[in-house]
Amino acid sequence: MRLAARAVAIFLACTLLAATPPESRKITVYSAAANYSLPVSTLGGQDYVGLLEILDPLGAVSATSNRSRWILRFNNAPAEFNSGSRSARVRGEAVELSAPFQLQGGRGLVPLASLSALLSRILGGPVNLHQASRRLFIGNAAVHFTAAVGRAGRSEVVFNFTSPVNPMIATEPGKLRMVFNHEPVLSPASPRLSFESKEIPSATYEEENGTAEITVNGNFPLMASFSNDGRTITVGPAPQAPQASGRPAAGTSPAPAPATSPAPAAAVPQPSTAVQPAAALAPEAYFAVVDASHGGNDPGEALSSTLAEKDVTLAFAGRLRLELESRGLRTLLLREGNANLSLDQRANLTNVTHPAIYLCLHASSLGEGVRLYTAVLPAGGDDNGPFLDWKTAQSSFLSLSQTTASTLAEGLKQQHIPVRVLMAPLRPLNNVIAPAVAVEISPMEGGTNSLTSTDYQASIASSLAAGILSLRDKLGAGR
Repeated sequence: MRLAARAVAIFLACTLLAATPPESRKITVYSAAANYSLPVSTLGGQDYVGLLEILDPLGAVSATSNRSRWILRFNNAPAEFNSGSRSARVRGEAVELSAPFQLQGGRGLVPLASLSALLSRILGGPVNLHQASRRLFIGNAAVHFTAAVGRAGRSEVVFNFTSPVNPMIATEPGKLRMVFNHEPVLSPASPRLSFESKEIPSATYEEENGTAEITVNGNFPLMASFSNDGRTITVGPAPQAPQASGRPAAGTSPAPAPATSPAPAAAVPQPSTAVQPAAALAPEAYFAVVDASHGGNDPGEALSSTLAEKDVTLAFAGRLRLELESRGLRTLLLREGNANLSLDQRANLTNVTHPAIYLCLHASSLGEGVRLYTAVLPAGGDDNGPFLDWKTAQSSFLSLSQTTASTLAEGLKQQHIPVRVLMAPLRPLNNVIAPAVAVEISPMEGGTNSLTSTDYQASIASSLAAGILSLRDKLGAGR
């Protein structure tokens, strides 16, 4: 991942986003080619969206403008618009818009209410717009689901989806919410589901602002577990956490602390069946968690024609664990094979272990040496009683994270390894309730081949492990 080249741009983007309302209006598009979200603008009391941006992920598209006239071509099929006019022509046929076409800085904006009529002609297939919730379905892109009381008894409800899903999970007393930001989940016949269960009596489905949400109502704290490659979600009672002095991250379910080291309650991991580490987390106590970024169908940066970032980070993670454990620092690798973990899963799997430090590993073909990153937290974190805001859960550990990064940098300098210490809004750093540092290794002499050099990796790993050992008492005090 090219963190160094993007750090300033990402920081500015994060600052701008933090200044915007948290509920920025968007439309989400679902298709066989891609699922994506775009901003919605309000002009003259009407919702508008960029037509070129809607079509760009779906095929070859281009647009030209000449004063007030705007011509778009999608797969060589033309569509013509005039600024301020409700009349358009698509493939030579007239189309009447619900509001005037707008041309701003070369961008063609069409009224949201006209998307179904326009896109069905441009794409030559069915298009279904849920206008109130701003969700657009192209072709047969839809995920349906059923829900029923599980076989294990009436204290759980099983949701079966027609395709894999990976929702955001949030909990509050008596409720569990599954928020689908990218999956085209559609409502069953009724938006309210009733179950023959006193423990979990009902669930509701609703859509809003480009997302779908299922809320499960229960008479006890709930948690969700995934199976069947993400096609099945089972909602049942959450394990009860022992009393502790720390606070869990908001939107996560409590989990038992390791028996050998009482610690604050943290998130329950939400892995698919392909993710193996979760079963071993609860009874273990680890000083460090090492997270090899990317994996599975996410290769990360293409470091060369034959080398993917996910392979470099996995190899380096194994070497770093050996260095840490040789110094008596018990270490967990979140990914020991080619598994694909979401950012939320990585944070949850880390938080449930209550480590003294979290290290996220990246690799880049740009620059040289090592870059160390600590989190930039978004503005507006809103803790709720004993629950930390998920987006800013790192806040109470940020100072120690920065001290750790500075200490590690000094050790790398002593080994004559170029190093920079930076800050950037990199997930999942901001979700981790422990000192957290991202480590990105870049080539030295010999180009990208040096990224797989045993000597180069060993030198960096040894230096990092020594620095962490020197901070052992300070890091351990924060557990």
